[in-house]
Amino acid sequence: MLTFATSNQDMSDAIKHECGIALIRLLKPLSYYQEKYGTPFYGINKLYLLMEKQHNRGQDGAGIATIKFDVKPGNRYISRYRAMGSTAVADIFEYVQKKFASVQKAFPEESKDTQWLKDNVSFTGEVLLGHLRYGTHGKNSIESCHPFLRQNNWMSRNLVVAGNFNMTNVDELLQQLYELGQHPKEKADTVTVLEKIGHFLDDENQDLFDQFKKEGYSNVEISSLIAKNIDVSKILKRSAKTWDGGYTIAGIFGHGDAFVMRDPAGIRPAFYYQDEEILVVASERPVIQTAFNIPIGAVKEIKPGHALIAKKDGTVSQEMFRQPVEQRSCSFERIYFSRGSDADIYQERKELGRLLVPQVLESVKNNIKNTVFSFIPNTAEVSYYGLMDGINTYVRDFQKETLLNRSEKISDEELDEILSIKPRFEKLNVKDAKLRTFITQDADRTDMVQHVYDTTYGIVKDHEDTIVAIDDSIVRGTTLKQSILTILDRLNPKKIVIVSSAPQIRYPDCYGIDMSRMGEFVAFEAAINLLKQRGMAHVIDEVYQKCVLSMTQDVNEIENYVKAIYAPFTDEEISEEIARIVRPHHLKAELEVVYQTLDNLHQACPDHKGDWYFSGDYPTPGGNKVVNKAYMNWIEGKNVRAYFSN
Repeated sequence: MLTFATSNQDMSDAIKHECGIALIRLLKPLSYYQEKYGTPFYGINKLYLLMEKQHNRGQDGAGIATIKFDVKPGNRYISRYRAMGSTAVADIFEYVQKKFASVQKAFPEESKDTQWLKDNVSFTGEVLLGHLRYGTHGKNSIESCHPFLRQNNWMSRNLVVAGNFNMTNVDELLQQLYELGQHPKEKADTVTVLEKIGHFLDDENQDLFDQFKKEGYSNVEISSLIAKNIDVSKILKRSAKTWDGGYTIAGIFGHGDAFVMRDPAGIRPAFYYQDEEILVVASERPVIQTAFNIPIGAVKEIKPGHALIAKKDGTVSQEMFRQPVEQRSCSFERIYFSRGSDADIYQERKELGRLLVPQVLESVKNNIKNTVFSFIPNTAEVSYYGLMDGINTYVRDFQKETLLNRSEKISDEELDEILSIKPRFEKLNVKDAKLRTFITQDADRTDMVQHVYDTTYGIVKDHEDTIVAIDDSIVRGTTLKQSILTILDRLNPKKIVIVSSAPQIRYPDCYGIDMSRMGEFVAFEAAINLLKQRGMAHVIDEVYQKCVLSMTQDVNEIENYVKAIYAPFTDEEISEEIARIVRPHHLKAELEVVYQTLDNLHQACPDHKGDWYFSGDYPTPGGNKVVNKAYMNWIEGKNVRAYFSN
């Protein structure tokens, strides 16, 4: 079977992330947008913008769904289309656009009438939902693409759901569905969420039906009364009562009520904007600013444990469905996943780079003259600017202090030497985005990986200069070992310092990032090596026994026993072992690996304290169970995730 190497990763160890959402609720009739913006397809055009601007959040597949209000019986009111692959967003909207174009060509006069369009053309609804997906662990099919649809002949029992989430307790949620009498078709958190909300939506419908039936209304009258009186908040409270995970989940009921709910710890992001024309929700703030040309202050966050609810009558409210806990928003959103065009994220990434300056200066022994500073393309560029600012500040302070505090007269030569100190900031690595070479053998594949990056020659002084290269994060270390270090070594530096703007990744994520197996982390490999080297291998088995025992404990009593693997060592000791692990056997230069500290991370991103992948401090009880299970899987040689997800 042919495989190919491709330069499609932004940092040295690309991490997949799921997912991105976009929801639009038009608050005016379609005719309003036709008159003001010159198109009846205003909503679908904006949905395309929101999704394309969040393409970074999912390139395995995508999907959209729309719902029309007040459609006559017998006419379709839910439209959905999904596609696979990295061009899924473009494919979906090309499909929709072709439908619109063919209708306009066949019915040129009728298509000027927005009501006719709504009656006869799909994807012309008032509520629009889009989703971008990253599949994890290879499970990737059209059936796995959101939005998911739960259908029923009763309009108000139909449910469309899409989300950015992982649940840690799928087994428990499935058991609850069995006890309710349901039989879900597969074991996946998306299915359990859909069916759980759907069950309580059915309950609400039945309760209202019984109530209005007793009051003497006809079945036709009852249908509209149910749609008007459904308590969305009540449904969500009952549905999410036992969920353990990180989630932003968007949903639409068939009659038109819509909601977006965010987990109690605010792990996954959710932003919204509302004016008299529109309500819009997305996973990232800048995409809303760009798509609607609005200032940063107009975009708000959905509060943790709350749902933004838009009733069919246009009423919008934010209501609590679970008691919020300490906010632990994902810090990886700030370091890497979210687009750096967000005003706050841009400054935070710069600060991450600036805060690394003392560690970097120590690594190069303050020898600015013989150091070349660079970065690993592409997303580390902003933290690199922060590093540049910090180094420049250091040089200015050094020059100022030297000149002001010198007691004796300074010679012209000395003055020239001090004033000539100028940091060297260069782009040494360039990604070859066109490199896509079909290969069959592992040896060939390794050789191709070594050429994913091109390098800039003629800048580094042979065996004299140190190269400092900053990266977003070092997860597995494979690209460092197979590609980047080899390429940098060709420049003949005396030393290479690889700097991570994120701390050491030590623990799996279970809330929506594709980092779920202990063996994937070079920091974990380093700690295991150190335990063996220092005669402490017994710790490995002791931790395993505690993890096994924890599987029988109440989830609220479980601790993260894997912390004991790292406890005997300092961060610096683990970094030294990581440098040894990622060092290619042919490397001539000295090598050092420097990581961001946890304290600096919190200083740079004070409002996003979710750091469990670095600290092991999980924001939900299920996280501790997952990390212990992940460790058990590693010991037992099971190359699987420690939780179920779609």
